[in-house]
Amino acid sequence: MTDRTGQQLGNYLLLRLLGRGGFATVYLGEHIHLNTLAAIKVLDTRLSSDGIDQFREEARTIARLEHPNIVRVLDFGVEETTPFLVMGYAPNGTLRQLYPTGTRLPASTIVTYVKQAAAALYYAHTQKLIHRDVKPENMLLGRNSEVLLSDFGLAMGTFSSSQDTPRDASGTIAYMAPEQARGKPRPASDQYALAITVYEWLCGTRPFNGSYEEIAVQHVLHEPPSLYRFQPDISPAMEAVVLRALIKDPHQRFATVQDFADALEQAYSTGTLPGGVTSPPVSAAHDETSSEYAIHRVSTRTERTQTPAIHAVAWSPDRRRIASGGHDRTVQVWDVKTALVSLIYRGHVAGVTTLAWSPDGQRIASASLDKTVQVWDTANGQRIASYDGHSGMIHTVAWSPDGQSIASASGGGQDKAVQLWNASTGRHSYTYPHHTYWVRAVAWSPNGKWLASGSLKEVQVWNAANGQKVSTFRGHEGWVRALAWSPDGKRIVSTGEDKAVQVWEVTRGHLIATFRGHNEWVSSIAWSSDGKHIVSVSKDALVQVWDVEHQQHTSSSRTSSHGLTFHAHASSTHAVVWLPDDKHIASASGDGSVQVWQAI
Repeated sequence: MTDRTGQQLGNYLLLRLLGRGGFATVYLGEHIHLNTLAAIKVLDTRLSSDGIDQFREEARTIARLEHPNIVRVLDFGVEETTPFLVMGYAPNGTLRQLYPTGTRLPASTIVTYVKQAAAALYYAHTQKLIHRDVKPENMLLGRNSEVLLSDFGLAMGTFSSSQDTPRDASGTIAYMAPEQARGKPRPASDQYALAITVYEWLCGTRPFNGSYEEIAVQHVLHEPPSLYRFQPDISPAMEAVVLRALIKDPHQRFATVQDFADALEQAYSTGTLPGGVTSPPVSAAHDETSSEYAIHRVSTRTERTQTPAIHAVAWSPDRRRIASGGHDRTVQVWDVKTALVSLIYRGHVAGVTTLAWSPDGQRIASASLDKTVQVWDTANGQRIASYDGHSGMIHTVAWSPDGQSIASASGGGQDKAVQLWNASTGRHSYTYPHHTYWVRAVAWSPNGKWLASGSLKEVQVWNAANGQKVSTFRGHEGWVRALAWSPDGKRIVSTGEDKAVQVWEVTRGHLIATFRGHNEWVSSIAWSSDGKHIVSVSKDALVQVWDVEHQQHTSSSRTSSHGLTFHAHASSTHAVVWLPDDKHIASASGDGSVQVWQAI
């Protein structure tokens, strides 16, 4: 943005630059008549006529906030389609300037700051406003060293803007609650961001670090590292309070941000926890043996002594082994009957995001946040090939039926293509570039001639040899997360974040049936070998079985009418398969458990 120093906006002369943020520039301004100082925030956007009206409405709402710990909005205006805000000037700068990144603060100081910030946020929440950008950069120090929360105008930097890039990874995303990352902020999101700030002040580092997409993934899937790891002197009570406010589910955090601040103060002052808050759980050792793999409701545990965040689980083709990978950068292969780990692959330098077995069960392709896909031998862990042609986090990998090629896709920046490469050499063979958005799911047809790739609201079917498009299905309302071809190759079932399981005809993209009943987005799906039934499992651990034949002429159905419902172990990652008899299903969970049910 052009430096406006020396220019006049409204009644204010811009004296000097105070700072630049992700969507605005702030100047020190002097009133041309009153000679009073103010902070002038100039938004990096140009507004349409409708945008100007919306800006004025937003500005009026924020200007009505009156609290001793909130920076006052004194005036606002639009200068040649450029909006600006006039705010109270805090001469002592921000808490980020006072305490640069990496600085650890005394617990007493943290409690003092949190009480003031929480009071401001709680007041805003009672006024039906969510801050959405709580971080040290937006906490100013007033003339009496009181905390002043600023930047309640985040929403005004997001509409009618010529900029559509994500916010700075060192800013918003580093403090963003999982539900806010999904576009559903709520008051508890501000509590989460304040807890990230507390974690940073106590430990000298934030719990999640990396690129923009890596941090976003960690917020959603990873548990924060223990504060004790960075700050051995921290009391168990303070750690428990912070971790409570960082729970992924916003309903399980403190009821209000004020409750969080009160609990933190109590933990610091007395070393005790308020009612309902417990110390962080200690991971217990899993049993090293399990019951037999019987056709009933069965649960087994691996011998792992701790359960890091698991992001990928896959069954071997013979249903005898399971591979799982996640935050600890390893892939573990374990036997279903004995629950013993037979191999640990340690070739990745970052968390594992997805994996797939080769059709013969002798190799695994595992992808990682290190932006590589590695192919390795399941007998000895020896690496066979590696592919590093992706620029973002790899979401999906799929083997061709003959085991010679792999299709993979990532999400990050402009990488919206599906890439095909040789599984033995890692040599690139073809790039399919026709998706508008990132690809989250890929599946080969049973004969290996076609591929289906799922993105935002659509699935494209195309020729694996030349990329010629066969059909497009646009029946979904969100990201497509899983795909599966029917055994005869004539139908595809697709599902994802809209919670719907949809069956459609391949060559024309014609919808055959829609099944609804999941409460969360669906992550894994599979056809029975006779093509008559589908099993699906969602992030809320709900496993459902659908009768496809009875739904051929119905656009939707209820689970109670045509499906069976089972509850898997409480884990956010599952893989589900049919057993060879086509009557039983098995679900493997990221927590190391296996369950088997009679489905037919």
